[in-house]
Amino acid sequence: MLKTRVITALVLVALLLPSLFYLPQSIWALLLAGFIGIAAWEWGALLGWQGRARLVLGLLTWLLCALLSYIDPLACGIGDFQPTQTWVLLTYGVSALFWGALMPLWLRAKWAVSGVLGLLVGGVVLIPTWLAMVQLRAIAPAVLLAVFALVWMADIAAYFSGRAFGKHKLAPTISPGKTWEGAFGAVVGVALYGLLIRHFFLAELMPLSIWLLLLPVLTWISIIGDLFESLLKRKAGIKDSSNILPGHGGVLDRIDSLTSTLPLVALFYLLALRGAA
Repeated sequence: MLKTRVITALVLVALLLPSLFYLPQSIWALLLAGFIGIAAWEWGALLGWQGRARLVLGLLTWLLCALLSYIDPLACGIGDFQPTQTWVLLTYGVSALFWGALMPLWLRAKWAVSGVLGLLVGGVVLIPTWLAMVQLRAIAPAVLLAVFALVWMADIAAYFSGRAFGKHKLAPTISPGKTWEGAFGAVVGVALYGLLIRHFFLAELMPLSIWLLLLPVLTWISIIGDLFESLLKRKAGIKDSSNILPGHGGVLDRIDSLTSTLPLVALFYLLALRGAA
């Protein structure tokens, strides 16, 4: 299993880095639309859907993202980049309210998703994630890669600090392996990493005091994204969202923390750009 996970991870990195730095922005947007379409197909499994219904959901999600990049290419960095249109900020705002205000209540109540509500929640989870990956890459590929690394740092720091010091369960009925000690380790790891990110990318846009307050929020939001997918998988009675990535499960299993974190980062970054203009 470990060998399979390592091989899959190396293949993914080998595909991600050239695409991230060298693909035209229009192709990047369409590629991510397909990626999010696969995630939507997996989301159908969390809703209890089967076969053709899941396929249609994935195709319609891909089509919606592709249409957004065609209808407003400037917002997607195709041509002159104009990232702060009203619909963009509203999209990120809805995402921020969902993850920051509604999700703590959701996890406490352990609600399930189904029907029309499940479709709406899937849209709130997946569409802002696609938009954030497109826009942050348009700002600079290194910015998007840095945010990826921030979430990976949170996962790595939580894993090792949890194994070394973990005694108090964070959410035992949702994800028994997570501990408060692991979450604290994630906060520390992200804070150290975030200081480097600010030095290279955000020094002129983000005051240090605000950044130090924001980093723990991003860490906690990334943990919430992970817990949310774990809850939905438990409700659906499945271990992984799919087996499309050998050794890693599905696309949703790899981007669960990113779905909550990326839109929030994009929102703060764009508000900072608007404030600096």
